[in-house]
Amino acid sequence: MDRLESMAVFVKAVDLGSFAAAAVALDLSGPMVGKHVRFIEERLGVRLLNRTTRRQSLTDFGRAYYERCRVVLAEAEAADALAAEQFSEPRGKLRVTMPAHFGRHCVTPVLLKLAHQYPMLELDLSLTDRLADLAEDGYDLAIRTGTLDDKVGVIARRVARQGMVVCAAPSYLRIHGEPQRIEDLADHQAIVYRRLGQVVQPWLFVREGQPTLEITPTGRLRLDDLDAIADAAADGIGLAWLPWWLVRDRIQAGALMALLPDQPRYLYDCHALWLQTPHLPLKVRLAVDALAVALPKSMA
Repeated sequence: MDRLESMAVFVKAVDLGSFAAAAVALDLSGPMVGKHVRFIEERLGVRLLNRTTRRQSLTDFGRAYYERCRVVLAEAEAADALAAEQFSEPRGKLRVTMPAHFGRHCVTPVLLKLAHQYPMLELDLSLTDRLADLAEDGYDLAIRTGTLDDKVGVIARRVARQGMVVCAAPSYLRIHGEPQRIEDLADHQAIVYRRLGQVVQPWLFVREGQPTLEITPTGRLRLDDLDAIADAAADGIGLAWLPWWLVRDRIQAGALMALLPDQPRYLYDCHALWLQTPHLPLKVRLAVDALAVALPKSMA
């Protein structure tokens, strides 16, 4: 009998809890499932399953062997997929979760272009600031901005960096003056960004040879939408700390002015995250590669 096939039958019998269920799933007879398991046991010279008329359970060795078989079968499938993908294109559903604002303006256009390029690719996109769990919520890919939490079994690739800029409307600066140094920001009204249920997001500034400087902005206006903050700043309400790509057009049109021109911009990292797997699906790999190419251009 084929060793790999017998491993697959054994794993299916363990996963489904019985030889009968495995037989139905694999379109085999019940005795043939038992024959595959006995073939492995006889070859190894050790029992894998304790079987009675009412139930079956793994032996200690059987449990260790089962875990190893799962790895071997996954690697075999990955090897076959490598050959298949040489002559195929991405297909099926690609589920992606991303921050609402960054996703709408930056990520979604890239993925829509990918969907136009590959007609067999389906997109299922979630634009939310809630941090979804890749495994529990069934996402293929997550886009995150800012600092990442270390998580076992998750792979991260940086796909862009957002340069942050302090800006204000000319009308505000005519009344309140223009800050010349970071220390001057404390004398000005800020438009504060705060997500629901979270603390106020600090403004971050790079200092050569020193840790990043964090300033907690104070102001009478708090918003959880970056576009609304940019609009409020353009209306002369106060200073805002926003991604350059978001305010670039407003600055070029004269609705906002970039402040502290000699201060290096803090760079917010943007990452693509996916679950660790022996073989990254083609649809995920192409999406990550497309984001890594397109996003830095839109950030400039």
